[in-house]
Amino acid sequence: FLADACAGTGSDHFTNTSLSLPLLGPQPSISDSEGDILFLLDSSGSVSYYEFSRVKEFMWDLVRPFTFGPNDVQTSIIHISTTPTMEFPFDRYQSRGTVQQAIRDTQQLMGDTNTGKALSYAKEKFFSSEAGARPDVPKVLVWVTDGFSSDDISEPMQLLKDMGVTVFIVSTGRGNYLELSAAASQPPEKHLHFVDVDDLPIITKELRDAMLDVIQANRLRAVDITSSSFHLMWPKLLSQETGYYTLEYAPTDDVAGKRTVQVSGAHTSLTLSNLAPETTYEVALVPESNIHYFPPQTTRVTTLAEEISPAQVLISESRPHSFHVSWAPTPDSVTGYQVLYGPLPGDSAQLLEVDGKHNSTVVENLAPNTTYLVTVTAIYRSGKEKSLSAKACTQEEGSKVRHLRFEDMGSNTLKASWDAADGKVLGYRVRCRRQTGPSSLISVSPQVHSVLLTDLAAGTANKVCVKPMYKNQPGKGLCRMVRMQPATEAQGYKHRQRA
Repeated sequence: FLADACAGTGSDHFTNTSLSLPLLGPQPSISDSEGDILFLLDSSGSVSYYEFSRVKEFMWDLVRPFTFGPNDVQTSIIHISTTPTMEFPFDRYQSRGTVQQAIRDTQQLMGDTNTGKALSYAKEKFFSSEAGARPDVPKVLVWVTDGFSSDDISEPMQLLKDMGVTVFIVSTGRGNYLELSAAASQPPEKHLHFVDVDDLPIITKELRDAMLDVIQANRLRAVDITSSSFHLMWPKLLSQETGYYTLEYAPTDDVAGKRTVQVSGAHTSLTLSNLAPETTYEVALVPESNIHYFPPQTTRVTTLAEEISPAQVLISESRPHSFHVSWAPTPDSVTGYQVLYGPLPGDSAQLLEVDGKHNSTVVENLAPNTTYLVTVTAIYRSGKEKSLSAKACTQEEGSKVRHLRFEDMGSNTLKASWDAADGKVLGYRVRCRRQTGPSSLISVSPQVHSVLLTDLAAGTANKVCVKPMYKNQPGKGLCRMVRMQPATEAQGYKHRQRA
């Protein structure tokens, strides 16, 4: 379902060099909305002129039915380029005609795709009165991308979401689904769209309706939905002095299990927690005013499926006496983890307890060259437990070469021999650092315990080291200095060639 972003963008496809925004017929005006909508527009050189023009058409079609003004919808554009740039502040254009013209006049900047920088810049402007942003209205970010970014987006995007911004992402290229679904607000099926640039009109109404869920001022709405909680937000109707709110919520299939919460009139949000996963809740907000009557507001919210933890257990950094255990994911519904480990075969085991906010630990004081069974158990707030096991192997403890000996073979040649090292040796490495001439490195099989060292100049002192090699690490080497006889002492000596 990922479309090719390069399809239909050749230079011979369009000859008109001044594409205008289309008039797609009358649409009903939407006037009961209030919010700041920021478009994060990919203006880099990775986007063609044709794609940029089609995205501008899409932006205008998306917001065209809204009523613009200081008490309605405001919009702004930030360019993604080498350096982020704001096209116009939120409060500059306060009518449908001026917003349309401003979008039409927006020009592509080219440059690099530094999306992370643009997101950090957006965070500043979203809450800046200098940029015309308003402090107490819903914030919506619409990021239209070809799926490519030169820098990291995860941290600045999370900061935006933590500050209450609802993030919608439209990818017109082959973007990484996992990365983009993590960047968009949850759930991704409502906030993330993949579509060819020529098919953007297909998603316009669906995306606009999702945005309306956020910015319609007279609606009770839920954001930050998880498997066990969601955050409710509503317009400011009361004050501390004029009344209070009563919140009622219950699963749709268990109305008798209704729960009630009261908060003061100064509140405009509340987080409901300790909820059941994959459950639809009916929520009602009743403003209790001593001045005016306000009708109750209702919404229906479905919690997400519960994350199963651990879904994977990884073993790393294995050493002779320790290894590192990590697991994922780490949902909020888990209070802690238990790590049980013991050698195989065997029935002895030891237990480590880890806080629910952590996802790894180091297991120490182990026996070398031993296989362990490691079981990670998640303890949920509900009392449920989930376990997953993995095998881990400690490394062999490096053994040392013993009894390095030398035998003069004549013709500037020595025979170096040694006793076998302990354990499962994969081979030996013999290094000879000559006083004169180049050093040499010889690798031999584990059955070979001697080598011939040649080209050793008479009268020189040479350093010879032998080191055993194991599967995961080298063992301890043994080095000795060996001195060759001066040339005068070796005169007349001939080494007998063996048949």
